[in-house]
Amino acid sequence: MIIALWIATAVLALAFVMAGTMKVVTPYERVGEKMAWVEVVNPAQLKGIGALEVIGAIGMILPAATGIAPWLTPIAAFALAGMMAVAVGLHVRRHEPFAPSLVLGVIALAIGAGWLVFA
Repeated sequence: MIIALWIATAVLALAFVMAGTMKVVTPYERVGEKMAWVEVVNPAQLKGIGALEVIGAIGMILPAATGIAPWLTPIAAFALAGMMAVAVGLHVRRHEPFAPSLVLGVIALAIGAGWLVFA
């Protein structure tokens, strides 16, 4: 079971690293062309969201992989689930599709619970 947990953690972390990096390095206007919700945040907030996604992804991998403060791994997963809950709320309020954020949030919750149980 721990192997499946590691695989799920790695895949989710990769998804958040890719999404977060895109938000940090891509100019605000170009992100806004692809994601309508960006119009409700300013450029600094968008970069902050991206940075938090990258930090959360790193926080899911490094503590468990190094054995240094492994209790941070489920906390990072739960924090990312919280971010996705806020994202779902934003998309619902804007009448936009929210399924991707919901799926990522549920997976993050499952990973956080998995690390609490199996690690």
